[in-house]
This record gives sequence, C-alpha cells and structure tokens, in this order.
Amino acid sequence: MNITGDSGVGKSELALELLTRGHRLIADDAPEFSHVGPDIVRGRCPEALRDFLEVRGLGILNVRAMYGDSAIKLSKDLRLVIHLKRLASEDLQQLDRLQGIYRTHTILDVDVLEVTLPVAPGRNLAVLVEAAVRDHILVRKGYNASEAFIKRQRELIQQKTSAKKPNSETMPSEPPTSDK
Repeated sequence: MNITGDSGVGKSELALELLTRGHRLIADDAPEFSHVGPDIVRGRCPEALRDFLEVRGLGILNVRAMYGDSAIKLSKDLRLVIHLKRLASEDLQQLDRLQGIYRTHTILDVDVLEVTLPVAPGRNLAVLVEAAVRDHILVRKGYNASEAFIKRQRELIQQKTSAKKPNSETMPSEPPTSDK
C-alpha cells in the first residue's frame, strides 16, 4: 500500500500510527517503484532514506531503532494506493456512501486501485486504512460488500412488495404453460 496526499495532510503521522499497530514501513516520502511482472509494481526505499521517517514537530525518527527490525520491510508489491484528502464538512455530506471514492492509479503502466480517504477532525485514519486494505483483499477474492448490500436491499424490497399484493400466495408468478 502506498499512502499519498498533499503536504501536511497527515501521511507521516498515519505511518507512525500504523507502525505502533504492528505494520511495517517501506519508505517515507520517496519510494522507488520498479516493474517486476506484467501487472506487478514493487516499491522499495532508497538507501539514503532507509529506516527514517520525518514527522512534523518531531523531526527525523529512526523507525528501526524505535520499533525494532520488524518495523521495516525492504520491499513490497504495490496493490493499493490510499490517497488522503482534506474535505470540508459540506463535501463530506456529498460522498457516495455506498461505493466510496475509488479510481485507478497508473504506476509504471500498471493499474493500481486507489481509494480516497477524507481527512477530517476526529477520524481515525489508521482504522480506516486497515479497513480499506481488508476490504480490498475481499474484493480481490471476489466479494464486494457494496454489491452484497445492494442485492440484499433489493431482495428485501421484493419480499415486502410481494407480501403486500392481495392473494399473492394464490396468484401464479408466471403465466401457466399448457402441456397440450
């Protein structure tokens, strides 16, 4: 996963929170991407930046020294981009609450799914990122929660509509066929 967004939106603070939750850092600010397969992009950290994370107000932190060797991963295939975006409260009200904000982000001629997470006071971005990643894994396995929700709602509406029709139990749902 690659976290993107405007300067000062909270990417480094989010990375630090994810580290405290047991996740690993590849690179801060300048990951290097390489095309390693027909549809695989791999990210890694430039040698000069390895182990370090810059956090406003704290300066440069050595993540390996603070959290141990397990906090660093040398490379990882990129399957999802999380884009952080500040939105005004009125813009938050306009979001598609069923589908979210997804688009395709092309990196080295490989299409990678990008989800935009609105940044607003009180939102727990670490939890949202973890949920976005877990949902992405489910989608890759063939399960789409939005589609399942919409299907369930349609079925419930159809059941209620059928129950309200007079004599719905005795009325055939299709015209009878003749065996003659």
